[in-house]
Amino acid sequence: MKETYNELQITPSGEYNLFADFILTLTNEAIEECDGVIIVRSEEELDIVEFGVKVFAQSLSVTLDKHISVETKLEVKENIDWISSYQKSVQPIKIGKFYIRPSWIEKKQNMLNILIDPALAFGSGHHETTYGCLLMLQKYLQKDNKTLDVGCGSGILSIASAKLGAEVDFCDTDELAVKSASNNFELNQERYNNFWAGSVQKRDGEYDVVIANIIADVLIMLASDLISATKKDGILILSGILDKYVKRVEKRFNSMEILEKYKKDEWYTLVLKR
Repeated sequence: MKETYNELQITPSGEYNLFADFILTLTNEAIEECDGVIIVRSEEELDIVEFGVKVFAQSLSVTLDKHISVETKLEVKENIDWISSYQKSVQPIKIGKFYIRPSWIEKKQNMLNILIDPALAFGSGHHETTYGCLLMLQKYLQKDNKTLDVGCGSGILSIASAKLGAEVDFCDTDELAVKSASNNFELNQERYNNFWAGSVQKRDGEYDVVIANIIADVLIMLASDLISATKKDGILILSGILDKYVKRVEKRFNSMEILEKYKKDEWYTLVLKR
């Protein structure tokens, strides 16, 4: 990889789509479009592209019988190793006995290591809601509990439950999340019982512990299903609740006993008993 690359920013005064199409005929490099600016990046020289768009602007002015101008900015930039830079920005986190880390960080001895490489699916332990759920799981989950993680995201809460000795099912309406969670189980060398693409309505049976780290509106919408999925005397852990919505959520789940309200910054995690 070269130490530098060339970046050409092109800002036409009009006929943006014509310019974008024309640039694709001048270069095989990928282009980025951002707020009316077309950006071309290449390790090769881009002077010919810059010259071409200026000539094209003049030709358009004549053809369309109106003034079309184009501003260009050509710079040489440092070719940063973006992957290495990104990896350095992702830090591990300790939450109780859990140590959540990406694969390029060494494991921590005498802790329950959870290996999560940041990806599209939500959940690496840094967000307040995931943090709250991980704390509450350590406090309330018992070995061999039958557990359901609703809206599993990366699968971090399901994996944490498995590491605590639970029998785990998980689901998510996003098929990408379900796939990510199952891959992360394999990465962590943990086992699950079952998973599905969909929500709590597709469950088969009741659970000792149900976890739903979603958002307040969805929790309210799924309330009756989440309650019925929880065994008598079972535990329901709810999170993803901004402080301004917590009363609404409590009201919707008022048939259950509140065992604990954990707050981190502006986010609540509720522990309820059926």
